[in-house]
Amino acid sequence: MSSVAVIDYGMGNLHSIVKALQHAAPEAEVVCVSDAETILRADRVVFPGVGAIRDCMQALNQSGLAAVIQQVAQSKPLLGICLGMQALLTDSEENNGTECLDVVAGHVLRFPESLTDSDGNSLKIPHMGWNQVHQRQTHPLWENIPQDSRFYFVHSYYARPDDAAVTAATAQYPDAFSCALAQDNIFAVQFHPEKSQAVGLQLLKNFLHWDGQV
Repeated sequence: MSSVAVIDYGMGNLHSIVKALQHAAPEAEVVCVSDAETILRADRVVFPGVGAIRDCMQALNQSGLAAVIQQVAQSKPLLGICLGMQALLTDSEENNGTECLDVVAGHVLRFPESLTDSDGNSLKIPHMGWNQVHQRQTHPLWENIPQDSRFYFVHSYYARPDDAAVTAATAQYPDAFSCALAQDNIFAVQFHPEKSQAVGLQLLKNFLHWDGQV
């Protein structure tokens, strides 16, 4: 039986992601855990996150989980979600600049103020709601997910990887930004698959059957 560790570092309600993983693959053993040994023993690891990056990194560093995630990123399938995706990069503009895990080289930037769409209408920050996700590369986690499917977003900051080839998908707000990253055994998404109905569950199912190879 495949085991999946959802990292609990004290930020956010993890109930929805755990239930979504259980629904996507009932045969999998899904545990919500902060214990390093259990995380390292799991077949796959999910790194979710909500809130401010400074609080996230403080919690990870104080608990020792920062080093655990960096170790997982070198050894087994890892799925970063929302703030969990941002924390995998080198640093973030949030909170006057925050050093992150530097697992994926790149930076997290805030959407500029006074964003407008093509008709001149103001775009709100945070970017919240459903948006199309355009797949930029073939990857096992996109299996059975149609191109330009809509996923659910809630965020004010976005990832800009140093290597554009790491971008697995983009969304528009109003310009294209990286909303999914793929690097070796790591896949990370800015959107919330657990809130994205059928396509989100399909992505989680794909992750739970992924061996980390591309």
